[in-house]
This record gives sequence, C-alpha cells and structure tokens, in this order.
Amino acid sequence: MFIFAVTTKPTIIMKKLITLLLFVACVVTASSQPLRNPVIPGYHPDPSVCRVGDDFYLVNSSFQYFPGVPIYHSTDLVNWTLIGNVLDRDEQLPLKDATSWTGIYAPTIRYNDGTYYMITTNVGNGGNFMVTATDPRGPWSAPIWLQQQGIDPSLWFEDGKCYMVSNPDNTIMLCEIDPATGRQLTESKALWQGTGGRYPEGPHLYKKDGYYYLLISEGGTELAHRLTIARCRRIDGPYEANPDNPLLTNCSVAGQSMQIQGTGHADFVEAADGSWWTVFLAYRNMGGSYHHMGRETCLAPVEWPTSQWPVVNGGNPIDTVMQVRTLAPQQPQYRYLHTTFDGQPLGPEWVHLQNPIAANYRQHDGRLVLTAHGTLTENRQPTFVGRRQESDVMTIETEIDTDLLDFGTEAGLSVYQIHTGHLDLGLVKYQTGSVAVVQRSQVMSLQHEVMGDDSGHLQGKVRLRIQSDGSRYMFSYSTDGFRWKQVAEQDCQLVSTEVVGGFTGVVLGMYAEGEGSAAFNYCTYYE
Repeated sequence: MFIFAVTTKPTIIMKKLITLLLFVACVVTASSQPLRNPVIPGYHPDPSVCRVGDDFYLVNSSFQYFPGVPIYHSTDLVNWTLIGNVLDRDEQLPLKDATSWTGIYAPTIRYNDGTYYMITTNVGNGGNFMVTATDPRGPWSAPIWLQQQGIDPSLWFEDGKCYMVSNPDNTIMLCEIDPATGRQLTESKALWQGTGGRYPEGPHLYKKDGYYYLLISEGGTELAHRLTIARCRRIDGPYEANPDNPLLTNCSVAGQSMQIQGTGHADFVEAADGSWWTVFLAYRNMGGSYHHMGRETCLAPVEWPTSQWPVVNGGNPIDTVMQVRTLAPQQPQYRYLHTTFDGQPLGPEWVHLQNPIAANYRQHDGRLVLTAHGTLTENRQPTFVGRRQESDVMTIETEIDTDLLDFGTEAGLSVYQIHTGHLDLGLVKYQTGSVAVVQRSQVMSLQHEVMGDDSGHLQGKVRLRIQSDGSRYMFSYSTDGFRWKQVAEQDCQLVSTEVVGGFTGVVLGMYAEGEGSAAFNYCTYYE
C-alpha cells in the first residue's frame, strides 16, 4: 500500500484545475467555429478556387445562362461576395439552343505570373477554351480555343510551362499548351481512369512534398458522387491511387441520413496560414429525396501531413453545420435585394436564358420594359431576366402596370428550373382589353393552369408575389399592395432535378411572352 501526503489545501488544487479547464475550453472555443454549408447557396455548382495573397477567387459553372461563370471574392473562404461574371460578351459566350444540359460546364480558375486564367467547356457551342485577365473583376479576354477536348479542363503552371488536363473518352489526359495561343505543344497522354466509378471528371493537379496529386470526381453528379485522388513523382505518371479512396462522399452509411448529398467535384486551396481547404459541390434534399435549388458550393477542411495522403473533414461526411477551425467567423446572410429600374445596369446577380436580344430589355421612366420573344418552354432566347434562388424560404415580388401591358402579352414571375420545368405567375391582356391573372405549370409534357378570382377585371397596377416555405411555392397577387389573394400553390418537387432534370437549380425572375411588351416597376427578392 502506498500513502501520498497532500500538503496543499484541496480547495487550492480544485481552483487551479478549474482554471486550467476553463482555459482549455476557451482555446478550443476560440479556434472552432460553426461552419454552415453551403457557403454559397443556390445554383452554384462545380466550384474552383485560387488564392492570390490574402484573396480567394471562386468560379462556378453556368450552363445556359448569360452572363456566365459567376466569380466570387473572399478573404476567409466562408464569407463570399459576387464581384462579376467572367463571360459577359456574346463573343465569349455563344449559347445557341443551350439548355441546362449544355452550355458552360465546370470552369477552373488559376493565377500565374500576374495573369488570371479561366478554362472551361462550352458544350454544344465550341468545346474547350480559356480566357485571361489581369483583374479578376474583368475585363476578360476573347476565347482562346483548345485542341484537347473532354469536359472540366484544368491548368497547372510550373517552370515556365503550362499543362492542361481534361477527360476525353472517360480518361484523364494531360498535354502541354501555349497559354498565350492555346496551341497544343505535346501529344495528349493518359494519366488515370479513376477507381472504377462512372464519369471520371473534374481533374485538378497539385504538387506537394515532391508528389503530383491528381484529384478527380467519380460516380456522376448525383447520389453516388465522390472524390478520389492519385499521385506520382512525375507529372505524366504513372499515378498510384490512394488506398483510402474515396476522399469524400456522403453516399455511405455515415452520410446517408444527412440533408446534404451528392458531394463531389472539388478543388483544393492552401490558405496563407498553411491550412488546406476544399470547395466542392453538393445538394440539399428538400423533403424526401428531391432537390430543386441546384448543386451548391460547400467548404471543408483538409488535413495534409507531409508526404501523406490528404484527408477531407477528418474522413467524416458533410453536414449542414459542422464545428470547424475556420479562418474567420461566418456571417449569416439574409439577402434583401430591391431592384429599381433607374437606367443603371442590373447587378451581376441578374442573368438571362441564352444570349439575350438586347432590344427586348430596356429601362424607361423608372420601369423595366420587356418585349416578348417566344416562350420559356420554346427555349429560343426567351425574354427572361432572373436571379438564383439562394434560400429555401424566400419571397420574390414585382409590380406590373396593366395600362402599359400590350394586347396579346403575358408577363410576370417565373420559378424556372429548365425549359420543360417551370412554374409561372403572370398577367395576360386579351384583345378585348380585359386582364387576367394566371398561374401556369410546365412539368415535362404536363401543363396546368389556374385563373385568379379577379381575372378579367384587373386594372391599374397589380403586384405579383411568389413565396416559398421550402416545400411549396405560393402564388399570390394584390391590387392595393396590402390585401393578397392566393391563386395557387405547388410543390417544390415539381421543379426538382429528380422530376424535370437539368444540371442547374431554380432561377427566379421576370418574363414576357406573346405579342408585345410589359412594364415592370420594381423587383424585390428577400429571405
């Protein structure tokens, strides 16, 4: 038996122990923050990021929308500000007949020797190309077209050389190019086909501790999406697969109950403090296994010990709230955007379907005058201007002066997912002069419409409003701005990717169809 003699009073020991525990708790609390995913909500798929000094720049794919490739800025990776769109001229972005299955696929942004590079694929209108700028806010150059095809091209700069990777024939291929002209300088060489998952794509190269690392996505951009990685001492291979692949997937026992699913298509970035991070896409199920807001941009920490394989989020699945040692506190965002039409250009959040016909969009006397061209369902440069839905709970509202609504014209607000999947609330002016309010639904080949109670008797200024609680859209109108009458409500699932397809997410906006023009007094979006 051992007997210890205690000469210090027990109360003093307890006080010191409590002080130590409080100090440890404070350190842990100060270094860990709640990280809420997505960090860029709504339709913002295929993120790519680069760091220049203390600044991070991130781009997303944009498919059939113009302008294309939104570009965001951050100093901490968790709080992002939209600063423009990379492709904002017709010469950069031909979108003839583009749908949310085609158009601009996954871009990559890189910086080298004073120049920013954005490389991407225009599916259906030209293939792979890149543009350059000395300021990420633009202007960006005319397209530099590239020979090696496949989708999701990426760049790697080293020792005065520029390498390109993409995935022709479901194989990650490498070649050297001239970054000034796009001319291919070497034959394309196969690097890796992944671990056997379908659609090996989204390749990015990195170099760390003497290894070249090749990060890709597999499984398709749905439930089975996942990240895998391989490495080699030489850039041209042969590449050895990580024995612990996949690096990230929520298609697992641990991740199957998460709201976030479809995690994949990532890019790594090193912060100034030496920490590593990954941005990647994922979607949030909104009631059952349906998602309508699109694939969104998420963030997770990466542990990358010297000469070892990287580990994403400690090997755990991604949740909507995670306790993470972020670079800075994440600020809550509750967006309120009240847009008036005073002659100033619309902000970078506003986009069109395909290349807009400029004459059909003009501001006059404090109003936005939209001239109809075809229909949303026909998808031939329809008259539409909208912004991404970035919260499941939101409201969008506008006002139309029926006295300025032309005969034979329908105008209003649309919940737009794809040309075969949209929910509209509009005013129609018949040749008799009467004005009706109608809620129309286009769900694949099915069409449905509901008329408002006052149809045929509306006069003066009429407000239209679409609200969402995350599971339903409610369509209402008002003739005085105070009393609202609901026309219809529809399930959000009707415009989900699982029902109507497409690679995008809901965009909310103003449209005009038929034979004439309509004047919108304002548009307000808030969450």
